[in-house]
Amino acid sequence: MLEKKMILSSNPMKRLKTNNTDHNEDTSTGDSSKDSSSFSGLWEGLSPEILSLIFVRIQQDELVKIVPFVCQPWREVVAGPYCWSDIDIEQWCRRCNDSSKIDLVVRKLIRRSRGHFHRLSVYKLSNFGFTFVANCAEHLKALQIPMSGVTDKTVKKYVTSFAKLTFLDISNCLQITCKGLEILGNNCKSLTSLRRNMPPPEWEKDGKLPAAKSNDGEAMVIANTMTSLCQLELAYGRFGDLGLDALVTKCKNLTHLDILGSVCVRLDGDLLDKCERLMVFRGPWDHYDAFSDNDGDDNEAASGARTPVYSFYTLVAHTPSQPFKYSWLYFQSPHVGTRKVEQYVIGGETLLNFNCLNRTDGVCEL
Repeated sequence: MLEKKMILSSNPMKRLKTNNTDHNEDTSTGDSSKDSSSFSGLWEGLSPEILSLIFVRIQQDELVKIVPFVCQPWREVVAGPYCWSDIDIEQWCRRCNDSSKIDLVVRKLIRRSRGHFHRLSVYKLSNFGFTFVANCAEHLKALQIPMSGVTDKTVKKYVTSFAKLTFLDISNCLQITCKGLEILGNNCKSLTSLRRNMPPPEWEKDGKLPAAKSNDGEAMVIANTMTSLCQLELAYGRFGDLGLDALVTKCKNLTHLDILGSVCVRLDGDLLDKCERLMVFRGPWDHYDAFSDNDGDDNEAASGARTPVYSFYTLVAHTPSQPFKYSWLYFQSPHVGTRKVEQYVIGGETLLNFNCLNRTDGVCEL
């Protein structure tokens, strides 16, 4: 019966509870030693490779906290390398929000993998943690370290360890500049996917939108050194049309491009046509367009209005990891309410709630 339930259950954590329940029920019948022996023998008969195929479907913080205490064979598998070829603890890192603790856990899990991890996804990794990863990155192909404190100097020192990388996420890594990007591009020639999303710009205290200052430095570096890219995310980048044109021209294999919130981009000339030839293109204002009302569009068309109406919000947003002040500007039809903003997602985290501090409506002449 145990074996049958183990195979039929598609949820690993449910399977854990089912097996423990069956074991407790058998114990209550008075034949505990016999059933305990058969339970242990069942799992000891499975190879670590098969057990690991089951365990990798469990969230990794639960894999560490719960699974090892079920039985000895499970404990041995979790302590070994079989479950740690793919290390994804980003959500735990966001809850922890402590770089020193995150570095410690990353070191422990990499040691468990015995250096055979192929993917690492963490958050707020420090220079020390990055150094340890680099020293064990012989088989690493995908590295996600958003919001980390890694510097250009550290990247330069250890970049040769990441020659096999095909996927890199350095979103919101503010201490990595054009120099660090150039070093990565010149050394990580297998890179096909890059995420370099940045935080939205800070708005001025009086609620006015600051003048956008274009800087094509990062876009030009990516275009010149990462020509094999297929997927590229540059949300809230400071580049303009010059940098964007270089990206779509020099990255011949590019199929997916996301430049949401990159307000310096104008898409003049034939640049829009070039971008729309891509398989997937997300423009600077695509997210705002999703908030517009069909009714409002009809009213605007009927009135013959040629100037876009906008709303500018200053609000305090609350996400699972932290509250922070945020500003929101989007073009809209008249009378679109603030309820639309509530649907937005910041950095992969859904807004729990928000308090609107200020709203300004206006008309923008093109």
